[in-house]
Amino acid sequence: MKIYVLDNGGQWTHREWRVLRDLGVNAEIKRNDSEIDELIDADGLVLSGGAASIAYETFKLGNTALYLEKMNIPILGICAGAQFIGMYYGARVGPAEHPEFGKVRISVSKEGSLLKGLPDEFYAWESHNDEVKEVPTHFELGASSETCRIQYFFSESLKRYALQFHPEVEHTQYGTNIFKNFIDLCAP
Repeated sequence: MKIYVLDNGGQWTHREWRVLRDLGVNAEIKRNDSEIDELIDADGLVLSGGAASIAYETFKLGNTALYLEKMNIPILGICAGAQFIGMYYGARVGPAEHPEFGKVRISVSKEGSLLKGLPDEFYAWESHNDEVKEVPTHFELGASSETCRIQYFFSESLKRYALQFHPEVEHTQYGTNIFKNFIDLCAP
């Protein structure tokens, strides 16, 4: 199995790669402006977080729109990657009313495949100024926090999964489980 982590300039991109690698996946970090033919052998993609403001600097996410349009494989967006998924599928993205940094309690309303087997509440690590303001059409809301209504949204039919929080850091409870669930989604 091969999963590429698309580098959007996030501080934890290497951590995402390492979690996947430690779980036995042939994982590789690729630039977000990689040509689609360089990714054609992927069973899944992770769109990393990044410093770019999705509301104002989408050009910093390279060919991400092309990957979402052309690749019929599971794609997991984390933080800025999740915001880009939201925007690509028609949701409004903008500055958070309450930017989140550090530990927050996540409340799961619908687990979907990505949060399968997790408890209804757990703690996760945040680092974001922008957020998705509405769930895109054809997507479902899966989890919220006290100050960010859209922490997780997904479309099983499109194979798109988006997390505002960071499952790759040690401070996020069940982060490894989330990656295991994503690996299961990518299994050929």
